[in-house]
Amino acid sequence: MRLQILGLAIVLGATTAVAQPLGANPPTKTIQCIEVSGQLIPPVCDVPASRLDSREYICTCPNGGQRLEVAICAKGQTPPPESRALDIARRLGMKDGSLVGDKVGDRAICVAPRNG
Repeated sequence: MRLQILGLAIVLGATTAVAQPLGANPPTKTIQCIEVSGQLIPPVCDVPASRLDSREYICTCPNGGQRLEVAICAKGQTPPPESRALDIARRLGMKDGSLVGDKVGDRAICVAPRNG
């Protein structure tokens, strides 16, 4: 009986390890919390206590808003300024659950990378 339980524990542990994806470092996406109007609400993110590791373990939206993936700006790229046009673009981008690849005008919607 103990051998069966031990075998089950090993199998469950192995499947859990396989299910955890290896994140990119530096990351290419993050989470934003967006209200129905398209306005930004700050997310709460659990991050490592390292300046070298800029990944985020998990981000939630406890203050409301829909949780959406958004691209992190590439080197030399800047996020679009907060404006009504950006709010409208975010509101329309909420429909597919992600802002990755969406644009406002001719600029890609992205966020500045997190500094450790």
